[in-house]
Amino acid sequence: MHAKFGLTLVVNHACNLRCSYCYTGAKIKRPMSAGVGRQGIDRALCSIRRDGAIELAFFGGEPLIEAELILDLVQYARVATEERGVQLSLSMTTNGTIDSPAAWQVMTLPDLHLAISHDGLPNVHDAKRLTVDGTPSSQRVETMMARLRDVGKEFNVVMVVEPSNVDSLSAGMQHLYSLGVRQFDPSLNLWTTWNQADGERLQTAIAGAADFWASRLPDISVSWFDEKVVRASGVPISDTARCGFGHAEIAVAPAGNLYPCERLVGADEPDNPMRLSGDVHSGDDFLDRPSLPGMQIAECTPCVLQSICNTKICRCSNYIRTGDVNRPDRLLCLLDQASSRETNRVLQTHVLTTS
Repeated sequence: MHAKFGLTLVVNHACNLRCSYCYTGAKIKRPMSAGVGRQGIDRALCSIRRDGAIELAFFGGEPLIEAELILDLVQYARVATEERGVQLSLSMTTNGTIDSPAAWQVMTLPDLHLAISHDGLPNVHDAKRLTVDGTPSSQRVETMMARLRDVGKEFNVVMVVEPSNVDSLSAGMQHLYSLGVRQFDPSLNLWTTWNQADGERLQTAIAGAADFWASRLPDISVSWFDEKVVRASGVPISDTARCGFGHAEIAVAPAGNLYPCERLVGADEPDNPMRLSGDVHSGDDFLDRPSLPGMQIAECTPCVLQSICNTKICRCSNYIRTGDVNRPDRLLCLLDQASSRETNRVLQTHVLTTS
């Protein structure tokens, strides 16, 4: 039995935006049924010991198109976890443009960890994140964020970073900060090509983001740097089911098919090499899924960052970049090394200036 289990329910493939860098496949109308969602919850609960915890996440497409379904599944999970003596944590990533009453009810659930996608400067956001009708979406997202702040709902902002916008990262953070955002989660577009010059620009952008982080400590959170602080401090980040990658984490597609991570579901095509055997109805638990072996790569041996390296944790990113869950590429190593370097620089400077 697992102490913790991560279950992501991909509640639909549909979306009301047409983001140019989207990796979730064709935007087909294929919602998850309540039965598939409940069976996924049941199997996850059967995989957890009685004093354990389930990390339940909702993903899409745009998940809030299925807001009523999410509310139903949250209520089902609350009852089921209470009966079994299991803790429940909730999370969801949304594009922040759905404002139906049910969607608002989901977003303002007090125990839901909410992530909203926004790429920083409005023109940068709108260059990639248009509606189905081709209209900009940044103002709608900023209006939603203002509403959430007005009711005291905390959220983090996911900022997609790619070669076309990498130079505006720190300016985008500054803009969002002026709107009241305090939790930032930069996320590299791993599905696009990064050349050597792009990598050099990325390192400059990471340094700029670190300067922004330093200037606002301890008021803000930036995931690239906060993660390094936690790892360096010795706090066990493994105390989460995320990146269990098919062992302590399962993603369920709308049709009930199983994947090791929600980022690999796509349109859930039959030839997807990352689709796991069986489906959500084909067992009582997920305990038959073996964990991956530890990464043993000769090229990594001389690296001093091995103990805090994220490429050893996020097998999904490795697979996206190289087709091998155990092998990172130069871009992932660059991100890890630059984030570590800039975190150390900021902390050393911060300690000196505050002591």
